Amino acid sequence: MAGGDEWRAFAAEDADDAALLGWFEEVAENAGAVQAETLRRILEANLGTEYLRRWLGGVADGVGGMGAAELEALFASAVPLASHADFEPYIRRIAGGDASPVLTADPITMLSLSSGTTDGRPKYVPFTRFSSQSTLQIFRLAAARISRIFPTKPGSRILEFIYSSKQFRTPGGGILAGTATSHYFSSEEFQTKQRSTKCFPCSPYEVIAGGDYQQSTYCHLLLGLLLRHDVECVGSTFAYSIVQAFAAFEAKWEDLCADIEQGKLSAEITSPEMRKAVAEHLRQPEPVFASEVKKKCEKLKELGWFGLIPELWPNAKYVYAIMTGSMIPYTKKLRHYAGGEAVPLVSAAYGSTESWIGANLEPENPPEKVTFTVIPTFAYFEFIPLLDERDDKKGILEAEQPVPLAGVVVGRQYEIVLTTFTGLYRYRLGDVVEVTGFYKRAPRLAFLYRKNLILMVNIDKNTEWDLQQAVETAAGLLSETGAELVDFTSHADVDVAAGECTGHYVVYWELKGDAAEGVLKECCAAMDAAFADQGYVVSRRTRSIGPLELRVVAAGTFREIMEHYVGNGAAVSQFKTPRCTTNEAVLRILDRGTIKRFWSTAYG
Repeated sequence: MAGGDEWRAFAAEDADDAALLGWFEEVAENAGAVQAETLRRILEANLGTEYLRRWLGGVADGVGGMGAAELEALFASAVPLASHADFEPYIRRIAGGDASPVLTADPITMLSLSSGTTDGRPKYVPFTRFSSQSTLQIFRLAAARISRIFPTKPGSRILEFIYSSKQFRTPGGGILAGTATSHYFSSEEFQTKQRSTKCFPCSPYEVIAGGDYQQSTYCHLLLGLLLRHDVECVGSTFAYSIVQAFAAFEAKWEDLCADIEQGKLSAEITSPEMRKAVAEHLRQPEPVFASEVKKKCEKLKELGWFGLIPELWPNAKYVYAIMTGSMIPYTKKLRHYAGGEAVPLVSAAYGSTESWIGANLEPENPPEKVTFTVIPTFAYFEFIPLLDERDDKKGILEAEQPVPLAGVVVGRQYEIVLTTFTGLYRYRLGDVVEVTGFYKRAPRLAFLYRKNLILMVNIDKNTEWDLQQAVETAAGLLSETGAELVDFTSHADVDVAAGECTGHYVVYWELKGDAAEGVLKECCAAMDAAFADQGYVVSRRTRSIGPLELRVVAAGTFREIMEHYVGNGAAVSQFKTPRCTTNEAVLRILDRGTIKRFWSTAYG
């Protein structure tokens, strides 16, 4: 059976795509057994750790001789479900320099920072060589699948909007810390991925790690133009980053053309490292090429930048990024830049800072229909069943016991639980997924929402998905106004002011273009009426929840929110606009940016 350490061989630079795909076929066929073996490997490697000794105690030494079912049953009964808060004291000790086997037998020498957009602050997560190797593995697997549908030439380029934030040493312990993407971009595995897929980013590492995302974005765009005929893919970690980059292009295209015409980089790029790296590509004036690009941009501007990607990068085969969950709202703008169906959108793999989870084996499917096949060697997965509609209309309540990968049922919703090679045991990820089917014996998952991102004032429970549906319904009313929704977030305002008797939902919109106040009033009412949760509907009818409030914020407000997170340690590559926030600093930015307010009349 393929499993164990064999997958590392398929991550090697000279690994054959057919061998890699063959390996995955075998582990998918034997997913249940591979999962039990994965758990055994994790436990045998780390039985001597403080954390596992605490829960497994005297039975730890007998793990090696147990059968698969017995081992899984023991693990589930002895080791409790945990959240990041349970691991935080251990991780804090590691960050402070404790080199004893706290969570893993081998010392943890690196820590990753999560984006912090879920609960307002970045979290430390252990990062090991396995983290980089599994990232390389899933990228190679994805590339092997994609190449069968969208073949690219060896030596082609990716216009890749990726950003590495500054790595630093933790106080006291000197452990290297930074975002997971920063660790990966500086790893040997990142270089191996380029050589093995024979596809290279337009930008050198000095641009990726430039430290100023606006300067890095400008250089990404400039180098992408200079290599425009070699670009066969446009990509980023998240769809958001691509949309932001092309929004910057709309504002900076004339400067970019001037740089090409003069053969000289804009003085706005102040980083010496970036200037030197870009200068190697911008060696001489190219007025003819600049004129060609300028004419295309003038035409695109008249079209509202529709089809920007195929017009400027005519050999681009597809656009690649994470496009599920909170990224879905950006796919509309991405399709606009991609010229509708001219350049397909391909959703990247499913993972988190804690672990990779599944691969998109059907890259031809649009983001709205994408599913992810669990890779059973990356972690040991458990699934907490959520009660279905017969039991609970929102699927928020939990059944009592998690089930292993082999026990999931098609059509049911689950919260994912991870046990990883990096020292997290029965870790509640907070992601809610639906099992849509199986690839051989490996479950296919559709991502639904983050469990703790819920709007709630009274007996109502509206998830991130519910909010997105309501916003999409309301934003549809903008179609004939010339205005478009740039970004949005929300807040459940439970601070009842004088003269008010109930809490209410506040939804913040940033718009591009103007919409009449009458239309925005209609949008506000339509959004309020679109929340179908029975608890919300009843509460609105009885006035125990007040009218929904729509606040329109000034242009650039959501960019300021991103800059706030980046300034607090998040990387642009990992940033996701929080769809529901209680973060006081973010709420202050939103309040400062508010220029119009509307109250729903949907319930009278």
